[in-house]
Amino acid sequence: MTQTPFSKIIAGTMTWGIWGKNLDKNQMIELMNHCLETGITTFDHADIYGGYTTEADFGNAFGESRIDRKKIQLISKCGIQLVSENRSAKIKHYDYSKSHIISSAEQSLKNLKTDYLDLLLLHRPSPLMQADEIAEAIEKLKTEGKILEFGVSNFTPSQTDLIQAKTEIKYNQIEFSVTHFDAMLNGSLDYMQVNSIQPMCWSPLGTVFKKDDEKSIRIKKLARQLSTKYNAEIDVLLLAWILKHPSGILPVFGTADKTRIENLMKATTIEMELEDWFAFWTESAGNPVP
Repeated sequence: MTQTPFSKIIAGTMTWGIWGKNLDKNQMIELMNHCLETGITTFDHADIYGGYTTEADFGNAFGESRIDRKKIQLISKCGIQLVSENRSAKIKHYDYSKSHIISSAEQSLKNLKTDYLDLLLLHRPSPLMQADEIAEAIEKLKTEGKILEFGVSNFTPSQTDLIQAKTEIKYNQIEFSVTHFDAMLNGSLDYMQVNSIQPMCWSPLGTVFKKDDEKSIRIKKLARQLSTKYNAEIDVLLLAWILKHPSGILPVFGTADKTRIENLMKATTIEMELEDWFAFWTESAGNPVP
């Protein structure tokens, strides 16, 4: 099976369940359809969301939605073991044993009411990762058609090299935004371009709307000045800033608000001018670029 390209902006589902909006089945179906109508076809999950409940809630809704599986892409992540009433872990830890990766992926398939994942990611790196064992699990899942592609999340270049020595990595989901831009300075995004790994980013709006600090005030002031020029709101401009990076970053947004979702897709139509892009970096850093 050939993988369908992901949408340029990805719907993150972490807040759809009990960790956020606690949407019921009909609300989830409505939100899925709204995403599709807006051009967002890719949905990002992790087994731990909602304390291991959100995947199943989404899957129950998807199962009744009559949405064609071939028209959407499903991503999930595994490896973090949370202390939860739904698990036996006594302390938060990571498990990347062959058996756990396989069982996690198979559980995600059951939860999401699907035969395959378009992409499976290792959620966070573990010091105890064994590349051979991870590769065996991934190759088995691929051979059986249970996952189409494999990637990682929050991995450094050296951690990625460790795993890629044994099995191909196509994606790395990292934190990246106008307020958290280390990845474009520490070699991470350069590494991904050289190695044909497509970056995704979580928390793409950074702390602009979460903190009322000097950095956020500077960024919002600039965005308000540019909003008329681009006919776009602040959050749209922040996504357009990310989309201009040549590594082809796919932002994963966390909102479950239908109006905001529709608005965010406008970012894919904006070509931010060079000096405006650097102006955002300057305001975030608080000083001229190096």
